[in-house]
Amino acid sequence: MTTHIVKSYEEQLQNLNNAIVQMGGLAETQLENAVNALIDRDSEAADTTIGRDDRIDDLEKNIEEKVVDLIAFRQPMAIDLRETVSAMKISSDLERIGDLSKNIAKRSRSANIELPDDIKKNIKAAANLVQKNLKLVLDSYVDRDKEKAMKVWSSDEEIDDLVNVTMNSIIQFMSKNKNNIKASTHLLFVSKNLERMGDHATNIAEIVYYLVTGNNIDGDRPKGTTGVVTGR
Repeated sequence: MTTHIVKSYEEQLQNLNNAIVQMGGLAETQLENAVNALIDRDSEAADTTIGRDDRIDDLEKNIEEKVVDLIAFRQPMAIDLRETVSAMKISSDLERIGDLSKNIAKRSRSANIELPDDIKKNIKAAANLVQKNLKLVLDSYVDRDKEKAMKVWSSDEEIDDLVNVTMNSIIQFMSKNKNNIKASTHLLFVSKNLERMGDHATNIAEIVYYLVTGNNIDGDRPKGTTGVVTGR
């Protein structure tokens, strides 16, 4: 294979990596903006978050096209094949995180009430941990670092526990404020969306681990100890 062909192939793989990083950065921003829109009762920020979801969708389509082209025309083998397939899988999880952020932004307009401090604190804590894990798992992808991926994988149960605390505080608020049942129901869905985002970050961690090692992570995925999310 000539040098210029090899260089072109490497550039295509790097462009694929760059697209994943860009998509991940947008997903992080969407998550932060959606939660802030909810906490601050900022309908304009919610509308902006909803409107920007198309950017993530477009990137996912672009990544799929890049992967198809690479497989069709380059016929990658071994690690290069893992690179392309992993990128497509990661983009799918990032797209779902974007969708869930959009959903939170939509629900923030329906749950437009002044939230008690404990609910604000709990939602913010859960969102911060999800965002931290998302950033760390994207770093693990860029660095091809299995240890960072394992750290995200192992901390998923902490997100579950935080979401359980959040849901319980919302249920208590709901029981004492019958006039806010509808808003509280939206808040429960917001909490569940955060838990699902944590799951998607963990999915990416598993993909990165496989990308780096060629093996799946041994054992069952850690889950929260008790409460609404785990059903125990």
